[in-house]
Amino acid sequence: MKNILIASTSTLANENYLEYLLPELTTHFQDCDTILFIPYARPGGISHQEYTAMVGLAFAKINKKVIGIHEFEDPAEAIKNAEGIFTGGGNTFVLVSQLHKNNVMETLSEVVKNGTPYLGTSAGSNICGLTMQTTNDMPIVYPPSFKTLGLIPFNLNPHYLDPDTSSKHMGETRETRIKEYHAFNTVPVLGLREGSWLDVKGDSITLKGNLKARLFRQNQIPEELEPGTELNFVK
Repeated sequence: MKNILIASTSTLANENYLEYLLPELTTHFQDCDTILFIPYARPGGISHQEYTAMVGLAFAKINKKVIGIHEFEDPAEAIKNAEGIFTGGGNTFVLVSQLHKNNVMETLSEVVKNGTPYLGTSAGSNICGLTMQTTNDMPIVYPPSFKTLGLIPFNLNPHYLDPDTSSKHMGETRETRIKEYHAFNTVPVLGLREGSWLDVKGDSITLKGNLKARLFRQNQIPEELEPGTELNFVK
């Protein structure tokens, strides 16, 4: 049975890394002593070692040990043997490129679908959808495919931002970008605001946190979803 947390962000304003999620993570990873961390997205270009060390400090607060996937000779075997898995944020193009380069995209999808507890934040959440095409990130590298894990039957836009009506900025909004996506694609997109996450248990997908999420479907008016909403109807 799938057991997944898909969070919009790792860090809220004026809080420490993963702080707002730690109560959820205590339960989510309750049967895990060690978490396999996938640092491929490399926010700001930091090294895998630096990223893993930062994550380790956060998980130490709930008495979990973190080991980076880059420390293993065979990343596929590391994923197959993992008690729990966390993929952090950064650049989704870099993350997807590295998952394909190391031939672990399918392996990761399989083990998570078979029940290994998984946490994704930001880029690590983007890859839970059918494709990475609704990421906010710059295409700084060229992945061999936009196809991702397919853990949920729609796409995500983490860090979703509403238009600032008081701003004089007249550039494109997130909603504009998603509408552009829907000019060519039929897959629904969930705009996940910072502080919100999806709790996936088996075939059940529930919106958690204190904020609404915004659901976009091709040729339909966007819909605001309340916390606690089950998203099993989104396909």
